[in-house]
Amino acid sequence: MAIPFPIIITERLTLREILLSDIDRIHFFRTDKAINKFIKRDPQTREMTIAFIEKVTANMRNNKCYNWGISTKESNELIGTICLWNFSEDKKTAEVGYDLDPQFHGKGIMSEALKAVLNFALTRGGFKIVQAYTDYRNFPSKKLLKQHGFIPNPNIQDSDNQNNEVFYLKF
Repeated sequence: MAIPFPIIITERLTLREILLSDIDRIHFFRTDKAINKFIKRDPQTREMTIAFIEKVTANMRNNKCYNWGISTKESNELIGTICLWNFSEDKKTAEVGYDLDPQFHGKGIMSEALKAVLNFALTRGGFKIVQAYTDYRNFPSKKLLKQHGFIPNPNIQDSDNQNNEVFYLKF
C-alpha cells in the first residue's frame, strides 16, 4: 500500500505533490537564469524535465526523498519547490533544497515553506540533522538558512561544486 503524499498547509501556502501536469512550471524553475544563477545544472530540455518529475515521483514512493511543489492557497499553480533528499543510510540526515519564482522573492514565502518542512523533518521524518548546500555568493539563501538556525559546517566540502558552502541544523 502506497503511503499518501504528505501535503503541508501553512498560513499562506500549500506544499503539495509535484505532478506531470506541472511540467511548464518545473521546466521554468530548472531553466530560468535568475533561479539557476548559482546552480550547476546542464541545460534542460522538456524531456529532461519530464524525466526529473518521474524520478522525483519514484523516489518519493521509495522513501528516498520528499519533494513538494509550493503554491499559494489562492492558486494551484506552482511558485516554487522545496525538498528533503540525499538521505543518509540511517535516515537521520537529509539535505534541503529549494527554488522560488523571482516574482515571489522578498515576501517571506520560502521562509514559511522552510519552517514547515523543517517541522516535518523533525516530527514526521525522524531526521536529526538537515543540511543545505548554497553558493557562497547567494546571500539571500544564506540569510534564510541562518534565520532558521542553520550554521556553517566548514568541515564538509561539496566535491561537485567548490563554490558551495554547507550549512546544517541539528534538532
